[in-house]
Amino acid sequence: MMTTDGLVDGSWELTIIVTDLQVERTLRVKGDLHIGAVMLKLVESLDFPTDWSDHGLYWPEKSLWLLRTKSTLDQYGVQADCRLWFTPMHKTLQVMLPDLQVIEMQINFSINIFRVVVKICKELGIRHPEELSLSRKMDKEELKRNRGVSAIRRTQVPGLSSPNGHMTSPSYDSATLGSLFRRSGTSDASQGTLSRDSGTPRSPFGTLRLSPSYPFNANGTMSPGSVHSILFDGAIERTLTNSPLVSVQEAFARLYRPRNLAEKARINAGWLDSSRSLLEQGVCENDIILLRFKFFTFYELTPKYDAVRINQIYEQAKWSLISEEIDCTEEEMMIFAALQLQIQQQSLLPQPDLERSLQTEDEVDAALNDLQVTLEGSTLSDTTDITQTPELRNYMRFFKPKKVTFKSFKRYFFVFKETVLSIYRSAESVDQNPVLKFSIRGCEVTSDVNLSSQKFNIKLFVPSEDGGGMTEMWIRQDTEEQYAHWMAAFRLASKGRTMADSSYESEVRSLQSFLSMQHPVSSPTAANVDLQFDPANYVAPRFLNKVKSVKQLARRILEAQSNVQGLNLMEAKMTFIKAWQSLPEYGLTYFIIKMRGSKKEELLAVTFNRLVRMDLAKGDSLKTWRFQNMKEWNVNWDIKEVVVEFEEDRVAFHCLTADCKVVHEFIGGYIFLSMRSGDRNQTLNEEQFQKLTGGWL
Repeated sequence: MMTTDGLVDGSWELTIIVTDLQVERTLRVKGDLHIGAVMLKLVESLDFPTDWSDHGLYWPEKSLWLLRTKSTLDQYGVQADCRLWFTPMHKTLQVMLPDLQVIEMQINFSINIFRVVVKICKELGIRHPEELSLSRKMDKEELKRNRGVSAIRRTQVPGLSSPNGHMTSPSYDSATLGSLFRRSGTSDASQGTLSRDSGTPRSPFGTLRLSPSYPFNANGTMSPGSVHSILFDGAIERTLTNSPLVSVQEAFARLYRPRNLAEKARINAGWLDSSRSLLEQGVCENDIILLRFKFFTFYELTPKYDAVRINQIYEQAKWSLISEEIDCTEEEMMIFAALQLQIQQQSLLPQPDLERSLQTEDEVDAALNDLQVTLEGSTLSDTTDITQTPELRNYMRFFKPKKVTFKSFKRYFFVFKETVLSIYRSAESVDQNPVLKFSIRGCEVTSDVNLSSQKFNIKLFVPSEDGGGMTEMWIRQDTEEQYAHWMAAFRLASKGRTMADSSYESEVRSLQSFLSMQHPVSSPTAANVDLQFDPANYVAPRFLNKVKSVKQLARRILEAQSNVQGLNLMEAKMTFIKAWQSLPEYGLTYFIIKMRGSKKEELLAVTFNRLVRMDLAKGDSLKTWRFQNMKEWNVNWDIKEVVVEFEEDRVAFHCLTADCKVVHEFIGGYIFLSMRSGDRNQTLNEEQFQKLTGGWL
């Protein structure tokens, strides 16, 4: 602009849209004007007396909040052709919980997803929010195709791109702003605690709304206090700790139902970037966002403190089985259905006082620990050999599949010590060279069990010596007891631990317990089936199609329930979660990838301790890389490639079903969770989480 003296003062016009008022203001500014001064100048020009303290400047073309009020327009790169929004930071969001209930909450759209999840979990009474994250609600049509490779860190807000893919300056009419910022019925943007709206029906899809009843401090967080005494009234707490029953027909309207491994992989495209805010990722006011457990390593599930958390984990596990996101056998499905029925029935009955029972258990545990220390201290002097490693020795049958062959199991003598399996022709030949000898460490271990036909198989996928892939081997056990001991030993060995580990016996007991629950038990209840429940709501649809009648399915569920009738509500939920964790597909997060230099689409599974390269069509494991052998991992944003360095290998791939940042965040997130200490009072280190999941070279 030229002054009256004929000099150019360097000022220019900046257009700002006030989304609340749906008005446009043009300010004359200079590049050295800081953001705080721009907002002050804008508010003064509006001449509209209200509290603007919750508002901030947002740059839609860059998908960027201008939150550093002391930074200048030049430092942000804002120029005369830019258009900014002046919009509230707190907006209404519909959060769908794992149990499919929807909660209407006032959420800060300007802070990153990690902090949003922490605040949501604090209000819901869920400990360890680092295990959860937010996911976009994807259209079911999106599961039918890959989303393509994308490494753009600042995604566009919907409706702001031209047909040729380039960014365009949006048209800010009232319709556009109305769709992007849909205001709720009340203009009060303050936060509060959860309370059910009186007009909301008692439906699993009813909305739980916030009411501004309790004080929040200056930074928008709840004032210190007990979650159970301040945040919840009794009704809301009950709906979160004991979710309403949802019919399968209602649930399938909101659930993904993947039909194959490719669709299971495409589901994971919806995860939001933990380092960026909701608005920066195209989430609009009143959108439905899914709150889900993202990382399947649950720290210290304690019924006394984790009633809501345990219930939501149980609900996520339940729906993953019914929607067939995780596969299981028919016998396993019956016991899962029986546990669901037991939980549903127990939720209507009074339960033991957790406070009193856990206090008694704590005293007993303390006494047992003291006794253990005393006994161990007095036994050490009498022990002659404390270095002896336990071993297993049994006759079992062995089969190594080939391309064209029938399953022909041959009987061998097996010896397992530390992490090494040796196979001999007979027990008498153990002093000779074994027929086969290899380490279980780094192997993939899965089960193939059918109790009705007394079939107990363990499948091993052993890394080839040349590093070219995985060799499949089958070992068949004769009895349940034999299977439980060998399966527990193999699972520990695959993680580098031996049978001397303290968790071996508990692993054996857990396997035996799960098998015992699957034994059919005839009972008077099961013999005379009175259909007081709909069996279709407890099993995946494919199992419903296998039975002759609904009564037959109900009878099988009731027979299975006879094995778990002694469990109270919390015990049944914990048993369900442990059984879910024992499934072969538990904790596998899939992505479709292309390895560097390859044109073939493959499957990559990320788990809490390893990466697994798999065949996309069959799901067979091709190669496994353990995190304990990992040196570094990063993302090359120029070529949109994830690079993971291991001690013996370098893995580089493009992700075809999600942004490569999503894959990187899963890897870094699991590393972060593995670094948690045993200290119950440890603080959540967001800075460390962002460093491990950031993806920058």
